[in-house]
Amino acid sequence: MNHVEFMEGFEELLEEQGFRGRIISIEHVEELQQEIDALHRKNLLDEELYDTYLASFDFECRQKLPNARSLIIVSVPQPQVRVTFMREDQSSPVIIPPTYAFSSDDHVADLLRAYLEPMRYGLQKVRLPQKLLAVRSGLARYGKNNITYVSGMGSFHRPVLFISDCPSRPGTWREPAPLDQCEKCSACVKACPSHAIAQDRFLLHAERCITFYNERTSPFPDWLSPSWHRCLVGCMVCQKACPANRDVMGWIREGPAFDNDETALLLEGATEDDLPARTLDTLRGLDMMEYLPVIGRNLKAVLKKSA
Repeated sequence: MNHVEFMEGFEELLEEQGFRGRIISIEHVEELQQEIDALHRKNLLDEELYDTYLASFDFECRQKLPNARSLIIVSVPQPQVRVTFMREDQSSPVIIPPTYAFSSDDHVADLLRAYLEPMRYGLQKVRLPQKLLAVRSGLARYGKNNITYVSGMGSFHRPVLFISDCPSRPGTWREPAPLDQCEKCSACVKACPSHAIAQDRFLLHAERCITFYNERTSPFPDWLSPSWHRCLVGCMVCQKACPANRDVMGWIREGPAFDNDETALLLEGATEDDLPARTLDTLRGLDMMEYLPVIGRNLKAVLKKSA
C-alpha cells in the first residue's frame, strides 16, 4: 500500500464511523510544548490550571513507541446526555455535556489498531494539548469560548490522541483559526455568567470558568454563584448560546434515572463504598466515576437552581 492509499484508507475508515481525524508529524510535539510554555511564561495561564491539567502533558511521548513518527488525532461526535434524578418522587433532568464519555476512546483505539497492525504499525494513546493540536492540524477551529468546533459536529465531539510509527501527511500544520462566525458574534461572551470568555483572545480566563471549579473537589470560590450551574459536571452555557451549534443543539441522548434512594445518597456525598452496586454500574456506564467526589455538591447546586 503506497502513501496515498494509506491516507485514503484512513479517511474512509473514520468516515464510515462518522469520525474525523488527521495524521501529522510527531515533530510538532516540540512546537506544542513551546506554545504552552510561552503562554505560561507570559502569565496567560492560571497557575492553578497549569498545575492541575497542563503540567501533566506528556511531551516526551515518543519514548513510548520506538520509531514513532506520527500523531493521530480523531474526533468522535458525542451528544449531551440527559440523566434523571428522582427526589420525593419528583423527576429532575440534568445534563452531562459532550466530551465526558471517555469510553469511546477505546473504540477508536481498537478501530485504528485493526487498520494499522496488518501493516505492522504500532499505536499508543498519549496526553498532549488536544485542542491546540486539533486546530493546528486543521481538524478543528476555535470558537471565542476556547472550545473547538469540527465540521458537522459543532462542539459536540471528543478528541482522542495517539502516537504511531505510521506515515504522516505533510503540510498539515497551520495557524490557529477561529470560526468565521466568531468575527461578528459575541453570543458566548454575553452568555457566560462568570465572564470567563474574552473578546480579544481564544484563551479562556480559566480562573473564571465554571467547569474548572465544578470538576474539582475544592470548595467553590465565594464569587461563583451556585445558581450558575446547569450541568452535573462541566457547563453548557456558551455552547448553547453559540450559533455554530444550531444544528446539533437538540442532540440529546436519554440516559438512566437514579431513584429516590440513589439520589439521596449522592446528595449526601456517598463514597464508592457507600453506594449500591446498581448505582455504581450506572455511574460507570456514564463514565462518571472519576467525578463521584463532586457529583453530590454539583447536583445540589443544579437542583437548587431548578427549584
